[in-house]
Amino acid sequence: MRPEKIAMVAELRSQVQAASFLILTDYRGLDVSAMTALRHQLHAAQAEFHVVQNRLLRVVARELGQPGLEPALKGPSAMVSGRGDMARAAKVLRDFSRDKNLPVVKLGVVQGAVLTPAEVAQIADLPPRAQLYGLLVGTLAAPMSGLVRALNQKLASIVYVLKAFQERKTKEQPQA
Repeated sequence: MRPEKIAMVAELRSQVQAASFLILTDYRGLDVSAMTALRHQLHAAQAEFHVVQNRLLRVVARELGQPGLEPALKGPSAMVSGRGDMARAAKVLRDFSRDKNLPVVKLGVVQGAVLTPAEVAQIADLPPRAQLYGLLVGTLAAPMSGLVRALNQKLASIVYVLKAFQERKTKEQPQA
């Protein structure tokens, strides 16, 4: 391989290794202005959009032990990669493609798992990460709050019994 191709493979490898997710798309039909708009929207989601050569990405996939990428490396390919939330990037792609039906998602990769286009669409439908954290905290806190309420009820019932006992004693004392 020529030195410039080796440098391109090294740069592509570093991008893939630094990314927490990848989404391969077919960008055929996108003009320069649409690609620029998509890049700006993805940048806000902490993701990048790069047109890649299939042959070079195939070399990187073999080096990194990702043979699941190879079936999608046909036709023009662009790679969406990022370190942030994959759901945000997938939502940007979904919303952008609603208007133009482009780009078409070929596959996704997150934590070494290869995802189909349908699975990437499901990830795009997930609520934002902060909302998911809120749901998790609420689910974890529910049993604890239930326990606190039950203990408070028992304490309150003890207080009511003691108060009733005290009132009965005060009623009985003046008679004696």
